[in-house]
Amino acid sequence: MENRVLAVRPAPLGLARETGRLDRLLIKDLILLARIGIYAHEREPQRVRLNAEVEILGDPRPIGDDIANVVSYEDLIARIKDLAGDGHINLVETLAARIADICLEHPRAARARIRVEKLDVEPGAAVGIEIERGR
Repeated sequence: MENRVLAVRPAPLGLARETGRLDRLLIKDLILLARIGIYAHEREPQRVRLNAEVEILGDPRPIGDDIANVVSYEDLIARIKDLAGDGHINLVETLAARIADICLEHPRAARARIRVEKLDVEPGAAVGIEIERGR
């Protein structure tokens, strides 16, 4: 799959900040299987729920109803799925930080808030971490 996230033309950051335009890309309640945890039984895939909010400096130019001019949630989800399926990770903190790094690769991405929750650790509860990263 072509990675359109990095192919988007960046807005001049100074101009985008001056316009006061800020968009928020949302990925909510994405359920994935991941090998995550420090215990032996966590070597098998378990369910994790992911939420991501990425602040995007608005481009003052018209988007023209063209996906090439926006940050694509489809591309971000594909890369997050690849990451989650790419071997064992010990800590939810590590997974969240790696997802934040992916989200912040786009030149207009200013800040990312990532929540990763393990759904099958404690009956009746989700446990996890929420982090916020910026540049």
